[in-house]
Amino acid sequence: MPRRSPFDVALARDERQALEPLARKFTSPYCDVVRARIILLALLAAERQYNDVIAARLDTPRQIVSKWRKRFCLTRLPGLQDEPRGGRKARFSPRSRRPSKGARL
Repeated sequence: MPRRSPFDVALARDERQALEPLARKFTSPYCDVVRARIILLALLAAERQYNDVIAARLDTPRQIVSKWRKRFCLTRLPGLQDEPRGGRKARFSPRSRRPSKGARL
């Protein structure tokens, strides 16, 4: 039997109004849409909604569902945004790395 998540999702009205349109937008970044859908699915069946069920429904790994569910419960809507990545900053912009159309390689 799968374990239940200790992070039960309960949404305020303004949070729900922000997530529902985002989950339906085809023009939003895919990662934002999936995160919104994870939270909404966790809300819909809060009593027996296992991460495995949500993951299967969205065709994503269980660990991803667990991560975003936990981050939302701990930090609410700002937790669904990307965090700064580690590592050295890029020295060149993507535009300067790409050869121009007329350049020979």
